[in-house]
Amino acid sequence: MKNKVTTNTALIVIDVQKGFDDPKWGRRNNLDAESNISALINQWRTKKRPVIHIQHCSDESTSPLRPNQPGVEFKPEALPVDGEQIFKKSVNSAFIGTNLESYLRENTISNIVIVGLTTDHCVSTTTRMAGNLGFNVLLVSDATATFDRQGADGVEYKAEEIFAIHLASLNDEFCHVVTTSQLVEQ
Repeated sequence: MKNKVTTNTALIVIDVQKGFDDPKWGRRNNLDAESNISALINQWRTKKRPVIHIQHCSDESTSPLRPNQPGVEFKPEALPVDGEQIFKKSVNSAFIGTNLESYLRENTISNIVIVGLTTDHCVSTTTRMAGNLGFNVLLVSDATATFDRQGADGVEYKAEEIFAIHLASLNDEFCHVVTTSQLVEQ
């Protein structure tokens, strides 16, 4: 897998939305994720590389991420600017029900960098599909985060554990996991 950032490498920013600040999600790891995402967005813009925003528009009536609710809005650290693509989805993968794949192929983008929320849901699902679709994927570990979760058996799992396991299972199979500083140094 290639892990070099080129001029046509797209930064895909997944679900960096106000609804993830809702207390319903519980405790979260990596409180610096948004500042790292912001730093990468700024670098991409400075170098005139493509920035693509994914917005989750939930069909669930109780979700803070449903349309026409404040939670569906992008966080200030990840606000799109004119000319940046926005793809709206209602499932975990940014490739399902959107034109993301055709947009990337039409613009000859084969290298992508993925950041966003949450590590074990939309970030993981999109990363897996991107790898399976033949894209060269870098996943920025410290520019993603997740929440504590309860298993079907009632066991409580800490966000840090979920985060680490998902990054480990994605690395070298669907993507190459890197850090913000590694990308900035390139």
